[in-house]
Amino acid sequence: MNTLDSSPRDRIVRAAATLLAEGGRDAVSTRAVTRAAGVQAPTIYRQFGDMRGLLDAAASYGFAAYLHAQAAREPAADPVDDLRAGWDMQVEFGVANPAFHTLMYGDPRPGVQSTAARVAADILRQLVTRVAEAGRLRTGVDRAAAMIHAAACGVTLTLIQTPEPDRDPQLSPTTREAMLAAVCSDSALARAHRPQPAVRHAVALRAALPTLATDLTPAERALLDEWLARLGSPPPPGPTATSG
Repeated sequence: MNTLDSSPRDRIVRAAATLLAEGGRDAVSTRAVTRAAGVQAPTIYRQFGDMRGLLDAAASYGFAAYLHAQAAREPAADPVDDLRAGWDMQVEFGVANPAFHTLMYGDPRPGVQSTAARVAADILRQLVTRVAEAGRLRTGVDRAAAMIHAAACGVTLTLIQTPEPDRDPQLSPTTREAMLAAVCSDSALARAHRPQPAVRHAVALRAALPTLATDLTPAERALLDEWLARLGSPPPPGPTATSG
């Protein structure tokens, strides 16, 4: 690594990301980073506050590098196919970079989310919003995104924990399709339990509401958003009556 061609912060982040990829979290010590980046220890703490801040920056750097490598991929014409590809990218990144994925999702703290995890969440929400705008989402954007995120993280952590020869190659695609069936309106399973058209239209309109140029006041827009949220998330059916 050329230590003269960038700022100390950039050198520190790249050094930490390389150590993280090659040796895991335990390899990212103050001594190892200072040696690899050609800086003194106080520089790390001035730039990042503590080692947790540096690890967050290193994970974000690794995730950004992966996204950059995928940037040439053209968005799919079908928004559900784009969501499917987003799932595959997330799982692929985590399995190929377990130390980064574990930093992003494996050490949760209430109210705290790493920069890389926030970026990933924003990307997922954009993908889900495209599906909603097409009128093909069975539930609200936030709930669908949360369901998909939880399932993809669980699959990725399961694959990371499983020795490579024992990994089920169908675990991710099978779980992915089950989740898409649960949140999208046009899979075989979803067609068997298709929501009312009004529900799908309410979800689509709510997703598009922030982009609509209307004369609604902020209060009216907020009220419409609340109504659409209620229409798009109908209460579950009550218990089925049984004969005595």
